[in-house]
Amino acid sequence: MAETEESQVPLWFRGKWQKAGAYVLFQRFAKIFIGCLAAVTSGMMYALYLSAYHERKFWFSNRQELEREITFQGDSAIYYSYYKDMLKAPSFERGIYELTHNNKTVSLKTINAVQQMSLYPELIASVLYQATGSNEFIEPVYFYIGIVFGLQGIYVTALFVTSWLMSGTWLAGMLTVAWFIINRVDTTRIEYSIPLRENWALPYFACQVAALTGYLKSNLNTYAERFCYLLISASTYTFMMMWEYSHYLLFLQAISLFLLDIFSLEKSDKVHEVYKIYIFSLFLGYLLQFENPALLVSPLLSLVAALMLAKCLQLNVKKGTFVAKIVKVINFYLVCTLTVTLNIIMKIFVPHKENGHMLKFLEVKFGLNMTKNFTMNWLLCQESLQAPSQDFFLRLTQSSLLPFYILVLIICFLSVIQVIFRRINGKSLKETVSLEDGRIGERPEIIYHVIHSILLGALAMVIEGLKYVWTPYVCMLAAFGVCSPELWMTLFKWLRLKTVHPILLALILSMAVPTIIGLSLWKEFFPRLMTELTELQEFYDPDTVELMTWIKQWPCAISSFLEPGTIPSTEQIYQIYSKRSAEDIYKILTSYKANYLIVEDAICNEVGTMRGCRVKDLLDIANGHVVCEEGDKLTYSKYGRFCHEVKINYSPYVNYFTRVYWNRSYFVYKINTVISFQS
Repeated sequence: MAETEESQVPLWFRGKWQKAGAYVLFQRFAKIFIGCLAAVTSGMMYALYLSAYHERKFWFSNRQELEREITFQGDSAIYYSYYKDMLKAPSFERGIYELTHNNKTVSLKTINAVQQMSLYPELIASVLYQATGSNEFIEPVYFYIGIVFGLQGIYVTALFVTSWLMSGTWLAGMLTVAWFIINRVDTTRIEYSIPLRENWALPYFACQVAALTGYLKSNLNTYAERFCYLLISASTYTFMMMWEYSHYLLFLQAISLFLLDIFSLEKSDKVHEVYKIYIFSLFLGYLLQFENPALLVSPLLSLVAALMLAKCLQLNVKKGTFVAKIVKVINFYLVCTLTVTLNIIMKIFVPHKENGHMLKFLEVKFGLNMTKNFTMNWLLCQESLQAPSQDFFLRLTQSSLLPFYILVLIICFLSVIQVIFRRINGKSLKETVSLEDGRIGERPEIIYHVIHSILLGALAMVIEGLKYVWTPYVCMLAAFGVCSPELWMTLFKWLRLKTVHPILLALILSMAVPTIIGLSLWKEFFPRLMTELTELQEFYDPDTVELMTWIKQWPCAISSFLEPGTIPSTEQIYQIYSKRSAEDIYKILTSYKANYLIVEDAICNEVGTMRGCRVKDLLDIANGHVVCEEGDKLTYSKYGRFCHEVKINYSPYVNYFTRVYWNRSYFVYKINTVISFQS
């Protein structure tokens, strides 16, 4: 019998081969273990840092419960109040019923607060708090903020993993985390308002992007691909449930995948599997969000449905031929046309209030229309909806993030363009791209991130609030690039470097450049971070504390107090800061069945805001109480500003309103049920 090939190999060679294989396996395992340990540690350290910084900033543990709640500044405080309501409810079912039939948030209206305000984070937090028995050893507020800080740790870990998957080294993940923390003023709003929906949602989006990055990789085994697919499914759905604007971000992601697919830069099967995840998440979200019509009229659903229809109509034509190129152009046009058509049809047949105000806002912002509407002009004046300031770019440049991001983006973008032209000319892509090829633009996950980053960046250049979505991926993409030998090799291929071996130089630079960046960041910014943790900051708002304490002493419901800004309010309630008569204001407030009125002195005497953007200025424009220079026939009001006049306590104001409480910042008036006319 003939001996097998294995038996013909000398024993001494087989032993060395097995040892070499075991060494390579151990080396790979050690690399993965150290990287995972670094990723998890980075997330945990960031969460602990946020907790410590929050404690130092607000002296949180030394404050009473009411003072702690006041630290949730702005509209976000109302989210925490719903969390407390769930904990106070006699049962979970009763708590759900009260939130879905809420008549305290909006005067004279019963709303489904869970659907309209995306209260799923509060529902989950309340369930976990009670189910885990945390009520026996931790206060509700600490459990609430602890979950959010923990999610931020997951956020950082997901960015770490994404950069690691793209570059092949966990050094990129460490640099990503460093840039993220140093630029945290522009990467997250967690310091200013913990309960914001984006603070709950974006960590899941980061997990989804990390899983999608792994899923798009060419050399993925079956088990890893299945794991990534399941993680994409779970994180996509959770992200959609946590934030009412999540489907817009997923829409941009779907566009990126569509462009990836249209040039045959990735197997269409993978991309269409992701489309199926979108459909499933939208359908399940629609059902569990009380048949939310916003998801049915979302551009994401229209785009994915158009892509599915276009796939069914797509012809099987040999790739690389002229006919195939024509079919690609037709397919692109077909998808765009179908998307717009389907979206219009859905809006005709599905009752909704979605997108109307957004389209009007965009028209006014880009100068296509003009308005005197108070709400619209107030939105246009918000800093988060303005174009980014020069300080934003200066901060990113000082931390060296922006220069390296631009360098990496240019190299990757040009490489992608090069690959597209190769495809147009009929050249097929390689199954695996080696380091010697210097073609980083052939990797599907890189192409996706380049397109997605450009789309997010374009929007962030128009609306500053979107920088909190874009900047974290700037950190990730820049860190991946400087740590990737393939990127340096791509650059050297273009430069036709011959004096030094390009592969060796690429490997050296991929280690040396991030090390130098890391050391410089450590030297300049680490002392600042430590100083922030050692310095005690002061949060002092006694006037608000006194007001809330006084309100709690009254048996009447909080909804009987009306103050613009404290609860969702309308332009009508803001009229207390306009030039209207006492009788007009009285009629407005009694129509909301309010018993008390709160006047905030800071709004009444506002001077610091940009001219024309103060609340009283916007009201005067809306009411026609100012003279415009453009020839509009507007006249001054014959009445003084109500918030000033009511403080003087003379007729007719005292006939309608009786002051019952005041301090340096707030004035509370009882709205008289019986009008007593005094001379």
